Amino acid sequence: MKFLRTPDECFDNLKNYPFQPNYLSINDLRMHYIREGDVTAPTVLLLHGEPTWSYLYRNMITPLKTAGFQVIAPDLIGFGKSDKPISPAAYTYNNHIEWLQSFVRKLDLRNIILYCQDWGSLIGLRVAIREQTRFSKIILSNGGLPEGNEKIPKAFHHWQLFAKYSPWFPIGRIIQQGTIKILDKEIIKAYDAPFPSSRYKIGARIFPQLVPTNAKDPESKNNQHAWNILREWQKPFLTAFSNRDPITRGGAKKFQLQVPGCKDIDHRIIKNAGHFLQEDKSEDLVDIIINF
Repeated sequence: MKFLRTPDECFDNLKNYPFQPNYLSINDLRMHYIREGDVTAPTVLLLHGEPTWSYLYRNMITPLKTAGFQVIAPDLIGFGKSDKPISPAAYTYNNHIEWLQSFVRKLDLRNIILYCQDWGSLIGLRVAIREQTRFSKIILSNGGLPEGNEKIPKAFHHWQLFAKYSPWFPIGRIIQQGTIKILDKEIIKAYDAPFPSSRYKIGARIFPQLVPTNAKDPESKNNQHAWNILREWQKPFLTAFSNRDPITRGGAKKFQLQVPGCKDIDHRIIKNAGHFLQEDKSEDLVDIIINF
């Protein structure tokens, strides 16, 4: 598979990102991840979504490590320091699941506390279902597992059209639109770093189109099957959604009502946070993960 690899110098001197890189070969593609903390400790697996990368978790990794966890934050294929296939056909929902599942297996991760948001949830929940013995708890923020029969917010339709047709696709500014906090120029620059030209943005452009928004999408049936398993999921499952995300706001209710593991859990609504609540309320999220 042909791919692009973002030059290392693009990541020089990023603000508040002092972590040593680690790499794993997944089907001849190099996948980057951060690994901090004691390898024998419970693992917090932090999964980013669209169009972010592990930089999104920079303010959470060290506090979680200090609290006694092993913290792992990968870059999905096509994002961050991971390789970026050239062919749009490589970026399928199933391929992303296969890549992440291989990652979890190759590192032999166990006793995983999954924290997932955005596309990190669409992929992460499917992997957790496939690898149930490896996952002990799940925390879901501003994400979901669409079955193709949900009412899709207009904001998401607009996002799909923008990602598909706009000649201008400024990653850092897109992330700024999804936060309440004003991000400084160095942070915007860091989010742009993995994508030095439009050729590197294929995966980021395609992700919005991969969301199964109608019943004809083959992944709708796969997600429906996944929901059948979630409806029997007894392990602790916590939702921590923000109150100012126009796309996922209110999405926690379905999980709370249908997933047995959500029962008797102190679910959270994080106030004054947008879609990328890791930027707006990282300290709150760290406390939620530690307490959970």
